[in-house]
Amino acid sequence: MTDGHTETEAAGTRRGEPRCPACGAGLSTRHCKYVCPQHGVVYDCADPFY
Repeated sequence: MTDGHTETEAAGTRRGEPRCPACGAGLSTRHCKYVCPQHGVVYDCADPFY
């Protein structure tokens, strides 16, 4: 792209952003939880594997 952003950044995801393991969508954070727009809560802060 000509504005200095990559295609994935232009699509609303940023490098290093947490991703949903099921669909690859960018995750938002809410109250110590990572939330996928398609699948709901994917991880929370009590999950030792993330």
